[in-house]
This record gives sequence, C-alpha cells and structure tokens, in this order.
Amino acid sequence: MSNPTTWDLSRTALLTIDLQNDFIHPEGAYGRAGQGEGAIAALPDRVAPLAAALRAKGGRYFSAQFTLVPDRDGTPLIAPHLKELRPFLGKGDFTPGSFGHMVVDTLHPADFVIEKVAYSAFYQTRLEYIMRATGVDHLIVGGIVTNGGVASTLRDAHLRNIETVVLTDGCAAFRQDVHDATLLSLGTITKQMDCASALTWLEGKSWA
Repeated sequence: MSNPTTWDLSRTALLTIDLQNDFIHPEGAYGRAGQGEGAIAALPDRVAPLAAALRAKGGRYFSAQFTLVPDRDGTPLIAPHLKELRPFLGKGDFTPGSFGHMVVDTLHPADFVIEKVAYSAFYQTRLEYIMRATGVDHLIVGGIVTNGGVASTLRDAHLRNIETVVLTDGCAAFRQDVHDATLLSLGTITKQMDCASALTWLEGKSWA
C-alpha cells in the first residue's frame, strides 16, 4: 500500500457509506423505530470538512446510499436476513428519490450518488464505472456501519487493487467494541487515519 501523501488528490474521492436520512435523521426509518446511535449521528459533521477540502484540490465526493427497490405495489424488496433484523422497515423506506434515501443535509449534495442494494458499494453498482469515467484511482472511506457496508466496500476495493484510506472516527457501528475489532481486522488491506489527520493531509500540510 502506497503512502497516501503520494496520491494525486485530483484523482481521489471521498466515499461515504449510508450516511442518509433513513439511517440518521430523527424522522427517518431508523429514527422513528428508536434505532439511533450517537456515534453514528456525529459522523456527518466530522466528515463534511474532508469533502470540502478534497474538492478544493480537484477531488470528488461520492455518496453510496442503501436502497430498497420498491415492488409494483410499493412494498420494498427486502432480503430475508434484513427483514428479520429490521422488521420495522416498510413501504417508502430507503426508496430512491425519497427524503429518507437522500444523503443527510450536512453532506448534500454529493458529486455522484451510488445506489446500492447490499453491503458493498461495489456490488452491482455503477461505482467502478464512475471512478473510471472521472479518473478516480483512490478512495477515502467513511460511513456506517464499520463492520457492514464500510468493511465490505474496503475489502471489495482491495480485491480490485484500489488503494484506500479508512477514516477511523469517520465510521461507526452500533457497538464500539465491534467497530474497534473491525478496524483491527482491516489493518492489512487499508491505510487508516482519523478525520483530523486526514483534513491536515488534504489541506496540504504534513501528515505522519
């Protein structure tokens, strides 16, 4: 893995995973069901300055957003394991074009939105196409949850020889010990830094 300070920032994108209203906003699907988490709610404010700093250097901001595709009667197509885990999900939740599906206001608008139907932002999405079309070679990754969408995306990037940085405090899980264990397990496939260090790097200052 190369040192991120050698990356061409104009060929780098910040990629956030699932930082959308249905997960984070009090009126979203998870908020209405009482499934909020303080560590998750804090992420957008922590990550937003990185998007601005990277854009100032010619880079991009991609938002990958979990999507439930509605059937013809509006009922979402939900995987059996997810239906069991989150029985409160129903019509209108995570529907493309809806308030809940949108990236949170703090990060809106993204340069590109990636609709995803599973954990990884690479699985059956247009992410690789957009990376090629915009000349993006490297990804800085944050979002939710660390052990789900974030880890799956980072592992899929590694399989594609795409170098990444994971933001250690720019992602979160519903349990801190799970978050910490996941970051430990990802140590061999991605560089890691906190958001403050990443901002220093993106603003052109030294990063050790």
